[in-house]
Amino acid sequence: MKTIFDSVLQFLATILAAEFAAGFVHWFEDAYIRNDTPLIGRFIGRPNTVHHHYPRYMTRNNWWQSSWDLVLLAAALVVGAWWIGLLTWHVWLFALLAANANQFHKWEHRTRKENGRVISFLQDLRLLQTSKHHARHHTDPKNSHYCTITNVLNPVLDGIHFWDGLEWLLDKTIGLKRQPDTSVRGCGPGPAWLAEFRRPQS
Repeated sequence: MKTIFDSVLQFLATILAAEFAAGFVHWFEDAYIRNDTPLIGRFIGRPNTVHHHYPRYMTRNNWWQSSWDLVLLAAALVVGAWWIGLLTWHVWLFALLAANANQFHKWEHRTRKENGRVISFLQDLRLLQTSKHHARHHTDPKNSHYCTITNVLNPVLDGIHFWDGLEWLLDKTIGLKRQPDTSVRGCGPGPAWLAEFRRPQS
């Protein structure tokens, strides 16, 4: 009985660890990466800017377009764990969830009809993050609710001002400052290239 209990705890802890890791990546991208960021701005900063200005635009992307960056990070983790002999079911579960965090994110921007019965049912049970919960990430000043798999971690991390503390620490230690988000009221109107995305949103 204890073994089953321990396995369940490990399973739940792995889910939350994957959610935290994906949320960390999401936070860093939102806080510091913009279109003009060297090397990765075009591939990460630009889509993030589009998403904050037009949140449902990401629903047009296929799985790879939404998930490629997290998939590469997850693949590196799996290869590294295999290389040092630590490739357990925990690593596989962690990698699977973290790699698909943006897919979960996409479901939060789709309608119930678009998601279908199964995903909508899991959201109703709160086993997957709900659209209402994620909507707070897109509410000014858009600096909270970075985790996108469940509804569990965001209230905890935001309640203790975890992300604010990280930003303060990076500012004070290495001078890295959060970059303005042009989708936040009063910080716009946004870069001129956004005009190509100003199409009717479904």
